[in-house]
Amino acid sequence: MGSYALIKQALLAKQPIRAWYKGQPREMCPHVLGWKHGRPHGLFYQFGGGTNSGGLPQWRCMNIEELSRVEIVNGAWHTSTGHSRPQTCVDDIDAEVTL
Repeated sequence: MGSYALIKQALLAKQPIRAWYKGQPREMCPHVLGWKHGRPHGLFYQFGGGTNSGGLPQWRCMNIEELSRVEIVNGAWHTSTGHSRPQTCVDDIDAEVTL
């Protein structure tokens, strides 16, 4: 199963994933999945792992093609109500968590 399909499965089941992105291991929960400028993108709530910018937890917009070693893991679902702006990470939404 490809990365996109695994992430979509995790999103629909509200399960966290573990993956590598830009040289860092990431622990995060996918919230929105779809396409931006014709490329697969996702909006994630990163709660663990490494980061190249900012602290954690943090909302992250990621190009799915740049994720590697994606796996669904058992654990608690993480989210935040601390954002007040509409997401701009994904233009054409395929799947989205409803809170």
